[in-house]
Amino acid sequence: VAVMAVSKPLSRFWENYADHVRECAARVSEPVLFLKPSTAYVRNLHHELELGVVMGKRCRAAPESAAMDYVGGYALCLDMTARDVQDECKKKGLPWTLAKSFTASCPVSAFVPKEKIPDPHNLKLWLKVNGELRQEGETSSMIFSIPYIISYVSKIITLEEGDIILTGTPKGVGPVKENDEIEAGIHGLECNGAISAHRNLCLLGSGNSASAS
Repeated sequence: VAVMAVSKPLSRFWENYADHVRECAARVSEPVLFLKPSTAYVRNLHHELELGVVMGKRCRAAPESAAMDYVGGYALCLDMTARDVQDECKKKGLPWTLAKSFTASCPVSAFVPKEKIPDPHNLKLWLKVNGELRQEGETSSMIFSIPYIISYVSKIITLEEGDIILTGTPKGVGPVKENDEIEAGIHGLECNGAISAHRNLCLLGSGNSASAS
């Protein structure tokens, strides 16, 4: 899990979709939490599409039964990952900061109020690279529910209004390169009553920085 706010760290859960766990041949018995600020440098980038939960008010040690009361809305997030650096960190038993925390490593879509998403566990997310479908997954496949994640994180880190929790990525993560166009969306979600899918568009620039619209 990653948790993020503007100029603040972001916290993120690792391996929260059953299909991605199988894809990585991993075992998950409890959430794996890491912080994602925005300073580092790398070349070998992989895309990871995630549903971001935007906190609507300050939250500390929330019980799971009341966790959703603290949610203000949702956003699509791209957890850009330096896979080669991450692999080296794993081998050495080191934190993933350099692999997850470089500048512009987390493009975020426009905010979607929670009233527009009555059930965040009934969404289908998708991601395309240069028009090719790379990731597609349903939030119903999450191993840890959003209330559980909020409760878990808030017992470790006090969450402030505007903080974003990234809830894990479905299967299909893969590499991207300079000038690739990444488009992501939520099937069936109307935004401003005008479009059929909420979308986040990311263009990789020189040095593998990312811009989003």
